[in-house]
Amino acid sequence: YVEANATLAFAEGSPLPMPKDLKVGPAPYLGGLADTAGELRRYILDSLRRDDFSRCEELLDVMDEIYTILVTMDFPDAVTRGLRRNTDMVRGVLERTRGDLTVALRQRRLEEKLADARDSRGRA
Repeated sequence: YVEANATLAFAEGSPLPMPKDLKVGPAPYLGGLADTAGELRRYILDSLRRDDFSRCEELLDVMDEIYTILVTMDFPDAVTRGLRRNTDMVRGVLERTRGDLTVALRQRRLEEKLADARDSRGRA
């Protein structure tokens, strides 16, 4: 529930709903935010496949913010319901996404430079 609402908010660029808005406690809310990172990764990868780079870096920053929030929660797992494990998962998802986005952006730049070089040669 939290994951769906948070993902929708980020995708639409609307404000993130707070726990009181969703009528959930802190532990389920934080768990839902952790799950949202995986959905944002899928959103970014789908955008890259469509050559739509417009919001990818912005959403990567959102994933980074989610990780930053989660990593500051230092409570026993019994209280946070396995948040530490979810936080580790978010770190992995974030780093893989950062790598995938970096490769895609560099590849796009290379393709643009190759196209420019081809155009320049064609005019010479």
